[in-house]
Amino acid sequence: MTEQVAKTPRARYRAQVCAEIKQRAWEQIATAGASALSLNAIAKQMGMSGPALYRYFDGRDELITDLVRDAYRSLADTFRAASQGGADVTALAHALRGWALQDPQRYFLIYGTPVPGYRAPDDTTAISSEIMATLLDACAALPLDGAATPFDAHLEDHRDWADGHPAPPAALHRALTFWTRLHGVLSLELAGHFTGMGIDPEQLFAAELAALAGAPAN
Repeated sequence: MTEQVAKTPRARYRAQVCAEIKQRAWEQIATAGASALSLNAIAKQMGMSGPALYRYFDGRDELITDLVRDAYRSLADTFRAASQGGADVTALAHALRGWALQDPQRYFLIYGTPVPGYRAPDDTTAISSEIMATLLDACAALPLDGAATPFDAHLEDHRDWADGHPAPPAALHRALTFWTRLHGVLSLELAGHFTGMGIDPEQLFAAELAALAGAPAN
């Protein structure tokens, strides 16, 4: 029944309008940031009245939530495709950087400064958990040397963020280290903080990645 409804002309038209609204929203975000997102401005660009556009999205927050879900889903699909192609943690990291460079505003919407007054619904964390699970799988496959650290013990008692993943605490530690350090380099690169420093961000990212891949989680 759902497939039949999705194929109706009305459903196709609604999907097309929603897609255009989201495209206009991304253009606004690229120009002025997500905090300046305006449904009325989008409606004007599309030749619609404000009330007409609100038939597609109840408000700014619902539109942002759709964009957040799309962004998370895009990265989750990128990670899944890389993993299915045999990617190790190094290849996953490069897939992350490639995804981020392809659309920095999409990256910043989910990993940048939170939008003032907006709180993503809980169901968006399910998609982000898919991303972390792929990274945890890759980190669990690496040899983990060295003695357990106090933080490993802390992670053993605080595994909720791993959503039930069976990786040992040392692998959880390594995954978190990859995630935080590589996002740190990416965020600085995408925000332009290396401009004028004479540093090649790609080489810095590769050096950090090499150090992480070869270092024990301690």
